[in-house]
Amino acid sequence: MIPATSSTPPLAELRGIGKTYGTGEHAVDALVGADLAIYPGEDMIIEGPSGSGKTTLISILGLLLRATTGSIRIGDREVGQLGERDLPALRAKTFGFVFQGFNLFPALTALENVALAIRMKDGKAKDPEGQARALLERVGLGPRAHHLPADMSGGQKQRVAIARALGGDPPILVGDEPTAALDTKTALSVMELLRGLASEHGRAVVVVTHDPRLERFADRVVRVEDGRIESNLPRLAQAS
Repeated sequence: MIPATSSTPPLAELRGIGKTYGTGEHAVDALVGADLAIYPGEDMIIEGPSGSGKTTLISILGLLLRATTGSIRIGDREVGQLGERDLPALRAKTFGFVFQGFNLFPALTALENVALAIRMKDGKAKDPEGQARALLERVGLGPRAHHLPADMSGGQKQRVAIARALGGDPPILVGDEPTAALDTKTALSVMELLRGLASEHGRAVVVVTHDPRLERFADRVVRVEDGRIESNLPRLAQAS
């Protein structure tokens, strides 16, 4: 893990992020003054109770949701005020997303699901099928490349989703409860895979979870409560 005091610049950084839903007496502050930096090569866990603001936080980080206040930087570029025409390309280049529900196309094989994602990220990608096959091998699913999602276990489907997220080699992988639909053994194996990916090419992995058992895989644990980041420390520092 690269600590927050390192001179290494972050891949992405949120400063003073606030998010308010609704207006007037119906306004709800989902996030208040959130600061978060994502460094190369680290595996970060964001935890907290339901409704604490975890998903809002990573949705803003991943440029899926606009903040009400604050600054969002990708590398040395301020991106919080970019227009809707510019955001999709930056999002696709910077982030790979893994969700709880897998979100695979049921009529496509594992190989076709991953190759389609590669084409969608880069219409000029060379040999998307070859890239997809290599990514499936990377996540241990080479022999299942021509199977449909219906013929796979939950863990296998999530590995396909991870391979799909790796298309285009994004520097940041974001997982929103990626193990919630899996049994304990499978969830731990998926987290082992994600931790390994965090060490490749300076990639960062950010995982939202409500499961404290997954903390063992983290370099840094961020605790969110009532829309505020209550702690943001290396895992071993939190345990001491």
